[in-house]
Amino acid sequence: MKVTVSLIKADVGSTPGHHVVHVKQLEVARERLMREKNNGEIIDFYVFNCGDDIELLITHDKGENSEEIHGIAWDTFMEVTEKVSKPLKLYGAGQDLLAEAFSGNIRGLGPGVAEMEFEERESEPIVIFAADKTDPGAFNLPLFRIFADPSFTAGLVIDPSMSKGFTFRVMDVLESKYVDLRCPAEMYELVGLIGTTNRYIIERIFRSADGLIAAACSTSKLSLIAGKYVGKDDPCMIVRCQHGLPAVGEVLMPFGFPHLVSGFMRGSHIGPLMPVSVQDARCTLFDGPPRVVALGFNLLNGTIIGPNGSEPADLFRDVAFDRARGEANLITDYIRRHGEFMPARLGAEELEYTTLPAVLEKLEGRFKKY
Repeated sequence: MKVTVSLIKADVGSTPGHHVVHVKQLEVARERLMREKNNGEIIDFYVFNCGDDIELLITHDKGENSEEIHGIAWDTFMEVTEKVSKPLKLYGAGQDLLAEAFSGNIRGLGPGVAEMEFEERESEPIVIFAADKTDPGAFNLPLFRIFADPSFTAGLVIDPSMSKGFTFRVMDVLESKYVDLRCPAEMYELVGLIGTTNRYIIERIFRSADGLIAAACSTSKLSLIAGKYVGKDDPCMIVRCQHGLPAVGEVLMPFGFPHLVSGFMRGSHIGPLMPVSVQDARCTLFDGPPRVVALGFNLLNGTIIGPNGSEPADLFRDVAFDRARGEANLITDYIRRHGEFMPARLGAEELEYTTLPAVLEKLEGRFKKY
């Protein structure tokens, strides 16, 4: 069966500040998507949050970039905003809805989107990731290690179905163009690009042997859409597993290292990406440290199957990630001792959409030629 998995997220208000969504927001989103499911518009859905972002996981048979599905997601976010966020005066109510009305495709309107269409295999294990207080480039390093580094994914060496490697589609988000690079043949070129995480972002990954889609990521940067800082991008992604693709354990392995990402406080700082359970995706300390959650399930003709019925497995809830969380806290303490000095704070080129330009404008007449 050919099915489409769409993961669409948005920050439409939270409490207190940028901490976590309100329970009624999730209730309204679930009620809306249940109506769509009962009407036969979608196959299945799951609503959850990563910090202050609402994540809509929707399965359907309408393909990628479906105006109908994107419209359902947009209307859901709008309904949550109007029925809950604004009446309760939640912080940043509707902040990711950068357009006044839906125009056929939710991409470019503020919410993040990761989606893929594929023929369901005999068994279809999937892991979805959602992050808070960081940007799409945060997934570059773990995706490289999952699909190109045999030190993390043993299957690249011992599974013949992966021996030809994977092809990475890399977006240049500043120039709105992309390039496909095959690994291992073009590994150095790939690293040369995706090491610059604020510009070159992995958008999707294919198995080189047959073009089978393996991963899809959101790549939208809110500041580039709005022309100013309106909140961090908080990316999401979908990764298929097993049967000629990396195993679930291999997909999770790179997140045992809390690598440094941009985001954190006011989207303007560097901090470690901490793998946590959904219940612990509640950023506090300096609005951080940045968090990432992972939910796993199988598909059955488009229906979501988890260990407890339709509830996906909360994969980072495992104590095996305790050490990564402890390390992330140590890194946070260290880097925050830098205060507002680089490298704890982002470089000037990444701060151009924050209030820093206003500071420079205020001081413009006081600069003198040396």
